[in-house]
This record gives sequence, C-alpha cells and structure tokens, in this order.
Amino acid sequence: MKRLLPLSLLFLGVFFYLPIFLIVKEGIDVKALVDVLTDSYHLRVISFTFVQAIGSTVVTLVIGLPGAYIFAKYDFPGRDFLKALITIPFVMPSVMVALGFLILFGKSGPFGWLNILYSWKAIILAHAFYNYPVVVRMVSAVLERTNPHYEEAAMTLGARGFLLFRKVTFPLILPGVISSALLTFTFSFMSFSIPLILGGYKYSTLEVDIFASIMVLLDFKTGSALALLQLILSLVFIYAYLKILTFYAKMEEQRIMIEKKKLKGLTLYLTLLYFAFIGVFIIGPLMAVVVDSLTYDGRISLEWYMRAFSEEYNPMFGTTSIRTILNSLIFGVFTMVISLLVALPLAYTITKYRFKGKILIDALATLPLASSSVVLGLGYLLAFRKTPLYDSWVIIVLAHSTIAYPFVLRALSSSLVKIKKSLFEAALTLGAKEGIAFKEVELPLIQKGLITGALFAFAISLGELATTYMLARPEYTTLTMAIYKFISARQFGPASALAVILMFVSGISFLIIEKVGGEIW
Repeated sequence: MKRLLPLSLLFLGVFFYLPIFLIVKEGIDVKALVDVLTDSYHLRVISFTFVQAIGSTVVTLVIGLPGAYIFAKYDFPGRDFLKALITIPFVMPSVMVALGFLILFGKSGPFGWLNILYSWKAIILAHAFYNYPVVVRMVSAVLERTNPHYEEAAMTLGARGFLLFRKVTFPLILPGVISSALLTFTFSFMSFSIPLILGGYKYSTLEVDIFASIMVLLDFKTGSALALLQLILSLVFIYAYLKILTFYAKMEEQRIMIEKKKLKGLTLYLTLLYFAFIGVFIIGPLMAVVVDSLTYDGRISLEWYMRAFSEEYNPMFGTTSIRTILNSLIFGVFTMVISLLVALPLAYTITKYRFKGKILIDALATLPLASSSVVLGLGYLLAFRKTPLYDSWVIIVLAHSTIAYPFVLRALSSSLVKIKKSLFEAALTLGAKEGIAFKEVELPLIQKGLITGALFAFAISLGELATTYMLARPEYTTLTMAIYKFISARQFGPASALAVILMFVSGISFLIIEKVGGEIW
C-alpha cells in the first residue's frame, strides 16, 4: 500500500495544490488584497459569512443535541429507522434542498406566511437541515461510549437532571460536540448552492462573492484575493477540526456501550413531540419537491416530467435531459473509483504509521474537505484553461474527485484506526508479506469504510454544482446543473421533476450506506 502513496501525493500535487498555488500566486497582489480588505461590500460579505456560519452552527447544535441524547440513552420502537431517516439530508444534493425550501417557503408555499425566503433566516435554516445528521451521529457515538459509572457516582452524590448533564455528561462528550460544531461551521462557511439560491446577492457569502467576481465580473484579481483569504481560513478550520478529532477518536475507542433505558412518562411525550418536529423538518423539503413535480394546474399530472424531458422546454442546457442524467452517472462512477485509489494509500499511511508532523500532513491531505468548490474551480481555470484537458469531460471528473476524496479518506481512516495492530503482525509472523496481509486481513475489515466512502464520493459528484458550472461545456451539463438552470429561469415544476430523479439516485446511495452501517464523521 505504501508503494501507491507517491501516486496519491502526485494526484494531490497536480490537481489540488498546483491550482491552489496558482490562486495564491494570483492572490498575493498587494493592491487587490488592500482593495478587498478596504471595500465595504467585500467586508460586509466576509462578516456575513462568519455570522451565518456561527448562527447555522448554533441552530444545528440546539436542534441536534437533544436527538443525539435520545438516540444514545433510550431504546424505543423505530429507533433504527429514525436514525437512518436523519441521514437523508447529508446525502442529498444541496441544490435540491434549496429547491425544497423555495417551494415550502415561497409565496404560494405552505409556509410562505413566515416570509423568510431570500434572507439570512432561510440560509441558516437550510444549513441546519443539512448539518443536523453530523451533530446527531457524532455526539450520539460519543455518548454511547461514555462510561456510565461517572454519572452513577454523581447521582449517588445527589446530582440529577440538567445539573447532572451540565456537570458530568457534557464535559465527557465535549470532544464530540466541538468536532461536530467545527465540521458544521466549516460546511456552512464553505456552502455555495444554498446561499446562492436562498440568499441571492443581497446575502452573499464569501463563496458566492468569489463566484460572482470570476464568472460574472470576470475579475480574476479580486476573485483570487478573496480565494486566498478563504484558503487561509480553511486551513485554520481544518487543522482545529483534526486536533479535536484525535480526542473524539479516543472517546470512540472506549467501546463502553451503555444499557439504554425505555421511554416513558413525560420523556416519552417530549420525545414524540421532538421527532414530530424533526420529521417535518427533514421530510418537509423533500416531500415538497415530490408533490410539486406531480402537481400541474392544481391536479395530479406528469406534465412537469414531460416538459423536463422535452427539448422544446430545455434549450438552455445545450444537451438533452437524458444526457444530463447519463453525464451525472458517468462522472459519479469515475469520481468514486479515482477517490478510492487516491484516498486508500493516504488513509493507510496516516493511520498505521507514526512520524513527525503527522497532524500537519493529515491536515494538508484533508484540506480539500474545507476548500470550496468555487476556489477549486478558479484554480482549475488558472491551471488548465490552456491545455487540452480543459475542453474534456475528464477535468470535471478530476475536480469532483478532488472534492470527494477527503470524505473517502475520513471513512477509510475511521475503519483502519479500529483494526488491532496485532492482527496484522500475526499475519506477518505466519509468513505473509505485507501486501498479502493487507489483502487477507485488513481489507475485509475496512470493507464498510470502502463502500461508505465510495458511495459518498458518488453522491457528492451527483450534487456538485460550482466546479461543474465553471468547467463544463454545454454537452457535459449534469443533472444538478440542469436543475439550477430551471430554478434560475423560475421553472420550478421541471426543476422538481429532475430533482425527484436526482433524489431517487441519491436515495439508493443512502440506503446502501445505511445497510452497510459505515461511518464517515
């Protein structure tokens, strides 16, 4: 496996760090940086990006922590189904989620009276929807493995209820809470589709500002200066996340599974009320898209599907709707394969060997996780626009793979770190070479991580919008791009029809992930 490490590093060097280097080179322009940092509009955008990310994180924690506690402490009918249900948002493309919010909170939608569309409120609510699974899964995993003797000792001393949670339980699960909060903050800070569609340019984030500078104003200097600022912030965020993640991993390694209690009395009613809210919160936007796709002129109809696949109604694509689906599937499969080939040697080296600067190297290998799609798209424009690669579909797959591979890296690392070193050493003492020992002993044990990571890479490729928009020729339009173009043209019906197809494909990935039972956070 170590022999493949140079190829992984070469891939990262050429298709991530070279584009990033060119952005840094372009962005280190004193005049451009001064203009950005003194311009009131850009300063307002940067400030709003931080504020909405903090707000999104706080709201997600407020909604997610009770769910994490319930899943960790109580056993009840339908528990596994509900835990699977809450994962749905994270594997759904953000453009589809944004469409669901447009339908739900639009003037003619059931919640239009709230008047939150095209505002910071819609952005924060959509981010909370998207990141809720991260908080619930990460924090509940720590809670389930927390030694119950600490709580029992505190209870004998009179601690009860919220006092017990605040003084004993919460400090024990703090690494999981901080890890999930940092990840939520990073995802919200780097979010593109949701602020673009639900906030518009009035509530632009740093990501949208970079995109507008490059694609609308054709101002590469300003775009590069903004991208440089974002890259510096990204490295800080991901480094902090990885430092906290080491404590989180130690909590996981405890493997002390507590006996779950039965729900009863007031706790039962409060739990039912909570999950009723979560059910509407999670299923509402998705069902809104499905219902909208099947409703035409106040009646049940397939009209929107026929229009979505009619060349008469989609001349803006530059290709057919069938071709956009095929493009999405082809790009997704290639992204899945490349991401696995790049991530496996890196994950193996980082988890199995000790060396100086390991955390820094891990941060550099994971940096694409915190790097925006728009920044990467800009880097590819700078690096490859004068090469034959720029006019081919291969550049789209490479960009998708660069974005998706960190999720595969985390899934594989999570699986590899749980393998006892003694198993591998035993195989070596029996005469097996390192390659054979990996194939026969370790590979079967990380199968869940491989499948989970591969499917996440596929789902991320399906939902990727920014890099595809910036790099794809019209004939390489994907399903996500087609949906965005329909939304931009205010044709929500055909957009919903295509979104249902996208939801179906993403849903299959979600079901397999749940069946396998792998973790990625």
